[in-house]
Amino acid sequence: MKKYLKEKGIPEGIIRKVAVVTFEAEVNIISYAEQGTIKCYIEPDSVTIEARDIGVGIEDVELAQQEGYSTADDSIREMGFGAGMGLANIKNHSDEFEISSVPNEGTYLKSTIYLNGK
Repeated sequence: MKKYLKEKGIPEGIIRKVAVVTFEAEVNIISYAEQGTIKCYIEPDSVTIEARDIGVGIEDVELAQQEGYSTADDSIREMGFGAGMGLANIKNHSDEFEISSVPNEGTYLKSTIYLNGK
């Protein structure tokens, strides 16, 4: 995706934000879901990333967005993930951020990054 955004003339700082959001969303899907999708929409003024999964969901989405909060088990931590920074990083790298989750069903998140800031 980074290569495609670069070819489209997207500024490097925006590409970095998109990469962080996409990576963190991917790690969460791999760690906590049975299946999931990540879609990226490139508009003239923004890049939007949507991630949707079918999985364990999140009991308390507000708490889960706090830096350092994690429900990762030992197997995830042993792979170097689960430090509790994923949702915080997504939120911090987004100009607009939405998340909704239903326990034992799944999670949806949307991150919008404006090309000219906000």
